[in-house]
Amino acid sequence: MQEFIDENETADEDLYEHHRFEIAKGQQPLRIDKFLINSIENTTRSKIQKAADAGTIFVNDCAVKSNYKVKPDDVVRVMLEHPPYEHLLKGENIPIDIVYEDDQVIVVNKSAGMVVHPGHGNYSGTLVNALAYHFDNLPMNSSERPGLVHRIDKDTSGLLVVAKTEEAMLLLTKQFAAKTSEREYYAIVWGNIEEDEGTIEGNIDRHPINRMQMHVYPEGEQGKPAITHFKVIERFGYVTVVSCQLETGRTHQIRVHMKYIGHTLFNDERYGGDKILKGTTFTKYKQFIDNCFKTLPRQALHARTLGFVHPTTGEFLRFTSEIPEEITSCIEKWRVYSKAVQIEEED
Repeated sequence: MQEFIDENETADEDLYEHHRFEIAKGQQPLRIDKFLINSIENTTRSKIQKAADAGTIFVNDCAVKSNYKVKPDDVVRVMLEHPPYEHLLKGENIPIDIVYEDDQVIVVNKSAGMVVHPGHGNYSGTLVNALAYHFDNLPMNSSERPGLVHRIDKDTSGLLVVAKTEEAMLLLTKQFAAKTSEREYYAIVWGNIEEDEGTIEGNIDRHPINRMQMHVYPEGEQGKPAITHFKVIERFGYVTVVSCQLETGRTHQIRVHMKYIGHTLFNDERYGGDKILKGTTFTKYKQFIDNCFKTLPRQALHARTLGFVHPTTGEFLRFTSEIPEEITSCIEKWRVYSKAVQIEEED
């Protein structure tokens, strides 16, 4: 039996929405405290319990206790008495690697480890905090984030464009939506990709159980369409270096698409790439992989090329970022290792 708290115990209009989830159709009944722990980064069971006890967890606009079981099509909201920290933006004097800047746009080369915008558990030290310090009056996007046209994941390095005017924000956003922008990524993935090139298609949405992951729904039963084109650059037997061209831009698109075809990104912790997925059981090999992980302590993904039509001049601009040293060093380790293995096999 569903157990509800009287929603009048807490005035909804005095609360601020911090998290919102629309439960997928394939979701099996699951206690809401477990669901939220799986869905919200950097939270704890005790925090979820306190929110439930305070009557600030709502399902379909009714406050519920922590033992409520979510079901398909439920709308879950976590409401708290203070505004989300990401809305309390403060500029911070953080250096930005600016590749290009004019009166309309900024092209930034983001380092791995930097979060693009404030969110739960990351309220400072982000690229948006840095932008707010270095630039005045950046236009807000639809999510109230200044200047952002698109984003890349925390542990992905590389290029992204920032709008400096409302006009630039509008025209660049339209380009990304119309798939006319150019975005090429460089990656190392587990396994030997036999095809020289290919295309991966499949709707992407939240994973039905682990809400911190995205998931491919190939039949299109839910999620948004996603298309990734890939080309093999170099093969090392147990891993492959690839170039990935985005036709769409979904959350974790390359990471989840490559996993979907059986080639998880190298050292991608969230999707299981921080385990040995291909190779031998020899201790020497395990030590080699550990050394590779230490050399490249994050997913092997870099936003290498970015191209778009300038919002006022109409000129097509293309920028290329050098592959970071930690990725090139890891690739060189694989070159040396694969050559050594080949020599042993020939002997």
